[in-house]
Amino acid sequence: MNFGALFDWDGVVIDSSRQHEQSWELLAAELGKPLPPGHFVRGFGMRSRVIISEILRWASDADEIDRYSQRKGAIYREIIGQSGIEPLPGVRELLASLQEKGIACAVASSTQRINIETAFDAIGIRDYFQGVVASEDVAEGKPNPEVFLKGAELIGLPPQQCVVFEDALVGIEAGLAAGSKVVAVATTRTLEELGAADLAVHSLKDLAWRDIAGLFD
Repeated sequence: MNFGALFDWDGVVIDSSRQHEQSWELLAAELGKPLPPGHFVRGFGMRSRVIISEILRWASDADEIDRYSQRKGAIYREIIGQSGIEPLPGVRELLASLQEKGIACAVASSTQRINIETAFDAIGIRDYFQGVVASEDVAEGKPNPEVFLKGAELIGLPPQQCVVFEDALVGIEAGLAAGSKVVAVATTRTLEELGAADLAVHSLKDLAWRDIAGLFD
């Protein structure tokens, strides 16, 4: 069966949790705003605007939320520019294998497009992907399936013929709601917490081609 692959970004392609957490801390200090306990884990997979308004409750005005979100992204990119970023173990090998077998791939993420583009340039994996669906391209964030529905459309396949790679619980929920198969990676959650996915692995380097193809048997 021909199928496509839709990749979440943070926590699946790159391990950026430290940089994202640091960027929230720096933004909070810059604005003089509090960070509630557990905010970072609660916000996994969500758009910055949602985190700012619903988890951190820093603002309710749309313009203010957007300003904070843009500044948070700028701080994150400054950190990446200083410290660099690397793909997670097994990512290059999996992408090369999918490309060799003619499997269309796209990024489908809650991350801002400019953040993805910055990392593309840093780690040199742009050519593995047919395109990107980013935060700006959807009206609803995960667990709404919109990002994966648009990702499937981007690569020209129905979502039922796509496998979603995710690490966040809201992302797993979104992938399943889209009708796709979901492979969960235990980057930001324990393997035991990822049981709703069709398949859960510690790392993409543990994932064999037969495991992915077997999801569509």
